[in-house]
Amino acid sequence: MKTRLPAPYQPAYYEGAKGPFLVLEGVSGIGKSTLARLLAGRLNATGLHTLPAPHSEWSTMINSRLRALPQFGYYLSGVLHASDSIRQTRMIGPVIADRYVSSVIACHAAVHGVDIDTVTRLLEPFRDYLEAPTRTFYLRCSEEQLRERLATKQDIKSDDTDLLKVPDRLTWLLHNFEQVAASDPSAVWLDTDGRTPDDLAVWILTQLETPSA
Repeated sequence: MKTRLPAPYQPAYYEGAKGPFLVLEGVSGIGKSTLARLLAGRLNATGLHTLPAPHSEWSTMINSRLRALPQFGYYLSGVLHASDSIRQTRMIGPVIADRYVSSVIACHAAVHGVDIDTVTRLLEPFRDYLEAPTRTFYLRCSEEQLRERLATKQDIKSDDTDLLKVPDRLTWLLHNFEQVAASDPSAVWLDTDGRTPDDLAVWILTQLETPSA
């Protein structure tokens, strides 16, 4: 039985969300940010990256200085804050998130060598606080395509280089995203090989016109 959060810890509730809340998930360099910008323009939506500011300004320091559990607390705090922003922004119109809860689980588990069930249990008490996506699109591509995309990416970060440099990091991340998606009622897989960002945006917009199962 779930324990209801005390009143000060309850999320702010709003009625009449104006548009969907869409999430793009997948490994670094697969094209989430480019696709998020396209969708935001075509849907007149607000784009949001998880983690949003101010958390986004601290991630490099947090990842280098904190041990696994405090580091998880930081990412949990960031996704809770993102959820507050998403709820409020949906009163204006649609929201497109570049990463969300699935990335927190999949990436933390891969970096620290723990299974996703362990990370999911840590997050579970806060699940009701988190805004539920309308659809979560999990992007995937071949390793060859991923290497080509990373080679042309402008804003290379340690997450990008570690993906191919750290032994088995890519394998574990792909496995983790598959596991997370399997239990995600909003999940839709999207194969990106041989498809342009415009192709993917059109495909997603078509999916939005189809009722969820």
